[in-house]
Amino acid sequence: MGRLKYLAGLAAALVLFSGMRAGAAEPALSAKSAALLSGATGAVLWERQGREPLPMASTTKIMTALLALEAAEDLGDPVVTITQEMTQVEGSSMGLLPGDQISLSGLAAGMLLSSGNDAANAAALFLDGSLEAFAQRMNQRAQDLGLTGTHFVTPSGLDDEGHCSTAVDLGLLAREALRLPAFLELCSSRTWEAAWAEPEKTVTLENHNRLLGSYDGCLGVKTGYTQKAGRCLVSAARREGVLLIAVTLDAPDDWEDHKALLDYGFSQVERYRLRGERWETALPVAGGEREQVKITGELGEVFALAPGDRDSLELQAVLPRFLYAPVGAGETVGELRALLDGAVVSSVPLQAAEDCPSP
Repeated sequence: MGRLKYLAGLAAALVLFSGMRAGAAEPALSAKSAALLSGATGAVLWERQGREPLPMASTTKIMTALLALEAAEDLGDPVVTITQEMTQVEGSSMGLLPGDQISLSGLAAGMLLSSGNDAANAAALFLDGSLEAFAQRMNQRAQDLGLTGTHFVTPSGLDDEGHCSTAVDLGLLAREALRLPAFLELCSSRTWEAAWAEPEKTVTLENHNRLLGSYDGCLGVKTGYTQKAGRCLVSAARREGVLLIAVTLDAPDDWEDHKALLDYGFSQVERYRLRGERWETALPVAGGEREQVKITGELGEVFALAPGDRDSLELQAVLPRFLYAPVGAGETVGELRALLDGAVVSSVPLQAAEDCPSP
């Protein structure tokens, strides 16, 4: 297929579909800080003290696992030999012992499902030699992502002076992490078979996220708790192609908070279709009885968007620069797409509207 053609002004080409849901009341939450974001654009759809820096416990491991999985892709998923230093950390664990050997991606699984502090420290020490050096890597990535309210000190999320983030920043971090297929696969799994190279064994890891399997469309992400941070949770859910990310910090009733946040977000979803009944253009034809043929597409498909995402849409016609005769009426020659952050949210085939035989 030839060059991609973008058309401006898609917002003006949209019409709100009459089947839109009625809005819901704003959520009543237990959380000290909360935010709801569009997973497609990162737009903040709702927040309460969402930009206040607070301790974030093991939701820290979103960054640690992201960096570990990216390194695993770049380095061919190396096997890590566990040292005494790697296991000398309190709190939750995936059960690593000195002398164990496990892949870097296996450590990421231990972080995201078992919330293993040992797995987080092991990945940090393997990649950068010290926890301090790995924290620099974390903070550089946070800076690159524009997470201005975030500062990392520990890879595990154990409390330390200056270790903090915001609900909005954690939502943006989760959005970035969910773009990595390996991260999405792990965080959305209720269980995972982690394979040790030494001793040779397989351990079933269980995800701590209660929303998996109980909330329609939930993709998991990361839980967290320390006495200082309280209960922290980052979750994501996708329905009708709409991805929402919810974050709560210091939330005694975090599971119910997230159901309320996500329910609220999905209640605000708007349904659109492209204005008009048909889209038309023309393409030149090589070796035909006429110089060009009319190309059309039906525009009736309805698609869903999170609030505020409408203005970020792009319309893209995927067509060759020209056609070769013969061309038959009704022949599919391309596609018209509505794109949001590079992802296709709606598409219709583009077809020749008339015959163009060879001479």
